[in-house]
Amino acid sequence: MSDKCFIDTNIFVYAFLDNASSVSDNEKHRKAREFLKRFHDPADVTISAQVCSEYYSALRKNKIKDEDIRKSLLLLMESIDVAPVTHQTVRGAMMLRERYSFSYWDAQIIASALENECGILYSEDMQHGQRIGKQLRILNPFLQ
Repeated sequence: MSDKCFIDTNIFVYAFLDNASSVSDNEKHRKAREFLKRFHDPADVTISAQVCSEYYSALRKNKIKDEDIRKSLLLLMESIDVAPVTHQTVRGAMMLRERYSFSYWDAQIIASALENECGILYSEDMQHGQRIGKQLRILNPFLQ
């Protein structure tokens, strides 16, 4: 199994948003920032173009200024591997969605993690500890 990991959008969103309105969101902000500090080698972390798009959209919904989102997103894209979403990713997502009953968008994240030979997918939105084949394990960093 690969040491490479794939990080889902929500972790980056929580790390960015420090003005959360609830105690739970403040705790997730703290945990997300601490979690992301663990990754010293950018080659060990992969995201997809989908994650970049979702990140931008989620921050806009939280009324973050475009300029601040652009700066943050450019820094993120410069610091870790960003994989494209290809027709193969879409095909893989459709197969995963059918086999495991994931939402299409979660299946596309999983397909991208598999394509990029990641051993772990960190996400809050999926079942903690679930395995996808022999290659990928899904972990919720907020439960660790």
